[in-house]
Amino acid sequence: MHTLKKPFLSMKKLSLSFIFSCIAMALFAQTGVYDLTTVPDAVKKNANMITRKEAIQFEVKDIDRAYLTVDKIFTVLNENGKDVLDFHEFTNKYIDLTDAEIRVLDAAGKTVSKFKKSEMTTVANGDGLIDEGKVTFFSVPAPVYPITVQFKYEVRYKGTMMYPQYTVQSAGEGVQESSFTLKVPASLDIRYKEKNISLAPVVKTVGEDKFYEWTVSNRAPLESEPGAVSFESRYPTIQLAPNRFKLYDYDGEMSTWKAFGNWEYGLLQGLNALSPERKTFFTTLVKDAGTDKEKVRMVYQYLQKNFRYVSIQLGIGGYRPFAASFTDEKKYGDCKGLSFYTHSVLEALGIKSYVALINAGYNKEPADINFPCNVFNHMILCVPMQKDTVWLECTSNTNDFGVLGNFTENRNALLVTPEGGILVATPRSKSSDNRLVSHSKVQLAEDASGESASTWQTSGEYTQDIIHYIRDENRDNQKKFLVNYYGFQQPDDFSVLKADAAEGAATEIRMTLEKVPEFIAGNKMFLRPRLYKLINGKLPKAENRQQDYFFECPFQKVDTTAYRLPVGYIAEAMPAEKKLQCRYGSYISKCWYSAAENTLYSTATLELFQHRIPAADYAAVKTFFDDVLKNDAQRMVIKKQ
Repeated sequence: MHTLKKPFLSMKKLSLSFIFSCIAMALFAQTGVYDLTTVPDAVKKNANMITRKEAIQFEVKDIDRAYLTVDKIFTVLNENGKDVLDFHEFTNKYIDLTDAEIRVLDAAGKTVSKFKKSEMTTVANGDGLIDEGKVTFFSVPAPVYPITVQFKYEVRYKGTMMYPQYTVQSAGEGVQESSFTLKVPASLDIRYKEKNISLAPVVKTVGEDKFYEWTVSNRAPLESEPGAVSFESRYPTIQLAPNRFKLYDYDGEMSTWKAFGNWEYGLLQGLNALSPERKTFFTTLVKDAGTDKEKVRMVYQYLQKNFRYVSIQLGIGGYRPFAASFTDEKKYGDCKGLSFYTHSVLEALGIKSYVALINAGYNKEPADINFPCNVFNHMILCVPMQKDTVWLECTSNTNDFGVLGNFTENRNALLVTPEGGILVATPRSKSSDNRLVSHSKVQLAEDASGESASTWQTSGEYTQDIIHYIRDENRDNQKKFLVNYYGFQQPDDFSVLKADAAEGAATEIRMTLEKVPEFIAGNKMFLRPRLYKLINGKLPKAENRQQDYFFECPFQKVDTTAYRLPVGYIAEAMPAEKKLQCRYGSYISKCWYSAAENTLYSTATLELFQHRIPAADYAAVKTFFDDVLKNDAQRMVIKKQ
């Protein structure tokens, strides 16, 4: 189970020069129903694309059959809206793209060029280990803007666990006319939830069927707000969910979280068997452990060292893992496979655990306790202990034991238990859980060159960064990450070494620099207070912020940097001590000179108390971080006597 990514989009060779010339001639002479003069100014202003006319119909035939038809005509106004010209639909064993057609239209609605499904590209999706479905895609060429395009396609569902949602509009999109109609047998009915919009449907019953229709018109574009909640929760949307569903031969109910968990629990039955030899192996592995928690730790660390994560979708729509014996033999699996395998091992050791469905991503909205719906894209493991609960991210080879990280913390997870589904909160990390404590020593030479040695003690998300992007990468990637992400100067030579650490991880970074000072003026050198940047760039603008802002995680950064000066140099000027505070963060910095050591010292501590900032408080937080940047931009000055 994983979030699907859009592949690189390209088109087949289709006599492009002829197509381009036809499109260009038609579009330069736009007059008629799709002329932009027919669009209200409020819909056009600040738009990158405009939905001219959209009709979406979703018909549920039965508990295991449904059809979606889409007919959308839109005009792309400029280069910033070109992404919508990329048609792409994912298919698998229970979702089939039965037909698709793309037309380029002139202002009068006349077809300039047409592309059938047979002219589109269809490729396998995923890592290729098993059949994970396919993606059909096509990129509409746009020699000039504006360009008006029509997408028409039909999708057949052979299972009904996931209903399509009605996304009313996205950032930069003006909407002239759009509708979503749903037809469902009244005996099944559906549930819906409005998100970021107040839009009631027209509901009517005709015979044995029930109809819902949502319509909108003349909606002004929305502004994109960087750092907001994940895309699927960001824009005006009507979320749909079944009461009863069927996926292949498995009937299920989703009217309650308990019922949905019951369905998932049924999928797992009969998959947990391990061979007697493997049971004996794990019993021997944990024989010296004093507590169950220590046994869980040893099993988890064994998993991290011997198994690898592979992003695949397996079984019933990605919700039924391979058998534990398969994962044990292959030594790889996706989130379901690895989580269920760990559950099976612990079960063999007499330790209770539950797999848990969760919507993963640092800026994901928690599942709504009052609206049971399949919003999940990941699986983790919950191990209840006598005094506490251990949560395990079984796909990670680097996570500390019992630490989920920002991918799944602060969320609601659906525990899959014999009694059904139970929605529970995952842990909420504190700033002290994600620490970067650095100590740097710089030996500065009279010619401005120097050598530095930095020791980084890390925990939580910073350990993931260090191990994934620095310690285990090749030298080119190490340098790119140190220079481009953390803001180190370009080194002439460097090394990244693992260091001893009582907790978390420790890394030593050594550099040789041809020029240490930021700049030199006469007999003076201007030095940065730190070798790297505490924060990487300004936060997005605060004016008219409508949505909460998400940092990657709450954090603590503590830095101490010591410049050993060349003989004959002394400190001339240093920034004054600075203290900054806001509701969500604090900062303190200090500089001093030790004449006895001929060394210039700089310290700083920056702390963010929580990762999600309410929109109403964002302006104050931005001001706080802007002030931190200003203070860190000051320079320490040394001079030759």
